[in-house]
Amino acid sequence: MTASAHIVTVGAMPSAGADGAIVAAALGAAGVAVVSRVFVEDDEGALEGALGSDEALTVVLAGGGGSAGDIVRRVLARVTGTRLVLNERVLATLQERYRRLDRPLPRRAERLALLPQGATVWMTADGEAGWALESAQRVFAVLARDAGVQVMIEQHLTPFARAWASGRGAAVVRTLRTAGLSPADVEERLVDWLGREGEVAVSTIPADGEVWVRLRARASTPAEAARSLAKAETAIGTILGDDCYGRDGDTLELVVGRMLLERRLTLAVAESCTGGLLGHRLTNVPGSSAYFERGVLVYSNRSKEELLGVPDSVLRTHGAVSAPCAEAMARGVATLTSAPCALAVTGIAGPDGGTPTKPVGTVFVGLAVRGETLARRFHFAGDRAAVKWQSTQTALDMLRRSLRGQP
Repeated sequence: MTASAHIVTVGAMPSAGADGAIVAAALGAAGVAVVSRVFVEDDEGALEGALGSDEALTVVLAGGGGSAGDIVRRVLARVTGTRLVLNERVLATLQERYRRLDRPLPRRAERLALLPQGATVWMTADGEAGWALESAQRVFAVLARDAGVQVMIEQHLTPFARAWASGRGAAVVRTLRTAGLSPADVEERLVDWLGREGEVAVSTIPADGEVWVRLRARASTPAEAARSLAKAETAIGTILGDDCYGRDGDTLELVVGRMLLERRLTLAVAESCTGGLLGHRLTNVPGSSAYFERGVLVYSNRSKEELLGVPDSVLRTHGAVSAPCAEAMARGVATLTSAPCALAVTGIAGPDGGTPTKPVGTVFVGLAVRGETLARRFHFAGDRAAVKWQSTQTALDMLRRSLRGQP
């Protein structure tokens, strides 16, 4: 048996890359394999059904101060056969927090100090208290979905999970991220690995216009699992080649930013149908000011002409959604900003505006790198948001592949 975990998020639907993903990464680093991640509404029956009954560690994420936190406390007390008792340490912390605000502690807030009897309290300087509860073969850890969750994970959850996993066998997980491939493409390449019995289990996961390859190694010790994982990762990485752009928490914007920094290059972008999403993704990376020069949002033909110098003849002959326009946009924003690298996106995100020759989902991406320009045509499926996201994915990947050949 190897150490495994469930992650249950209670309350509002989490966004991509939210607390659950951070917890999963931390557990994986501690040698605990996450076997399920589920979201439930703030409903007692739904939560109790999601907790399961096996011997895995269950991490529950819920808003500590709202009804979701109350539900978690009641349900875990019930399933472990304990009663809710007042925790003086948590109560003192709450009182001190309100004292700093120069306000008395509301009587209603005292319920936050009620925890199942036997719970171990986890405190940090900021944020709600977390806690752990062990009963027979069942182990639970409860974290508040707030700004302090990262510190709570580092200071408390990770060492707790590592200690709990000791002696249960180890599991190490690696996720290889690919771009520009379909699930069928990846499965065809990895046909000899998928479904194969052995020390490392391999699976494929379609995710937001990418395909991830998940490697899960199990062994009696973390060191043995890590060795098996490294061997499999090397072999699979060779098979995937340049289509594998990163691993685990890497994103295309993070990898592209790293490449620009290493080459001391700057980037400018010109966006039409993506409406600023490309610039948002790039600037969402800490430190991006070192390489992101400027973003220009040019939705109308007039703005394309006036700001980027797209020739009127291009717009009249080929239209705004065309390869010549995308190239001219990339060339124009590179000239405007003196940036050696530029990306441009123009297309039809839908749901209307398509034609028989240019249906909804038609997108052209222009790329300029050190004076060399090109444009490619793509057709993306899905709603408006999906088309916009896939357009930015493709633009970032085009730049990534181009930069690989740049010194």
